[in-house]
Amino acid sequence: MMDREAALAEPAVGDIFDAEAPNGALCICLVVSVDAESILARRITSQEELQFDRRIGVENVAGDGPQAVVTCVVPLPLEIHNVFLALDRKYAAVYRQDDLLEKNHEYFILTEAEKNALKFIRSHWAANPLAPLEC
Repeated sequence: MMDREAALAEPAVGDIFDAEAPNGALCICLVVSVDAESILARRITSQEELQFDRRIGVENVAGDGPQAVVTCVVPLPLEIHNVFLALDRKYAAVYRQDDLLEKNHEYFILTEAEKNALKFIRSHWAANPLAPLEC
């Protein structure tokens, strides 16, 4: 298991990491910006922006809202990483044009490479977890 604080110092703009939502959902996150205190990331599939505390890897949310937690920051192989960058562009197009999905729904059917990348990350991230949060 990787030390949380040391591992969370590593992500840079363009990196992809895993976070787990409070309901157990996988959050495939693309790093948008980093500073000494936080990591700003975009969830690839929903294009939602999430900000994480860089020291402990917990999402910064207003109030007592549910928080996602970073579970793995080990880099993906380049081929898999590039598949997720393409998926990010694909999903971003949907959010920029409301009717794009209706006009061209076939474009958004997952390719074999996308399916394989999604299968890969589950085992990759499970095999490389960050140390659990200390309560």
